[in-house]
Amino acid sequence: MLTILGKRTSINVRKVLWACAELGLPCRQEDWGSGFRDVDTDEFRALNPNAMVPVLLDGDFVLWESNSIIRYLANRYGGGALYPSDAMARAHVDQWLDWQASDLNPAWSYAFMGLARQSPEHADAARIQASLQAWTRFMTVLEGRLARTRAHVAGTAFSLADIAIGLSVNRWFETPFARPALPEVQAYYQRLSERAGFMAHGRNGVP
Repeated sequence: MLTILGKRTSINVRKVLWACAELGLPCRQEDWGSGFRDVDTDEFRALNPNAMVPVLLDGDFVLWESNSIIRYLANRYGGGALYPSDAMARAHVDQWLDWQASDLNPAWSYAFMGLARQSPEHADAARIQASLQAWTRFMTVLEGRLARTRAHVAGTAFSLADIAIGLSVNRWFETPFARPALPEVQAYYQRLSERAGFMAHGRNGVP
């Protein structure tokens, strides 16, 4: 039985839960993080020295970093699903996974925390506006990509890239602000909503 350490409101924990659902992997999730069990302890730092969630336990094997975890799950248990073995096809999945982590998520982080989570530490109006502008710019990149594939982020097939980016798209629609119309992103959101794993761990009413 796989064990996932991290609270369900964490977008990175939700990546792992959704990947397990897509792969049909039974797992146990334990609530760690703000409001739950403290990650800033010797016990947790022995698993992840960064004191961050999620952490995956697969028997004696311990892994942290959400994108690394979902790659591992697909590699070990996926049988080619979600993460293609062909080098070029896999590179496109990796490209969009890395884009989500390094470009898209940092763009929306401040605005999301200020507007959706109402965090007092993220209340600077100028910084919120700058975050929204950056977020919109990257979502426009995604709009262009989806206009070309007319399906999923890395190509025609659903992949790990859609798990990572799909959760960020959910936050785009769950954050209260006057967002521009992006019809391809909207259509993509509806396609993802046909997947049980996304409805359970993405579009489930939790921003």
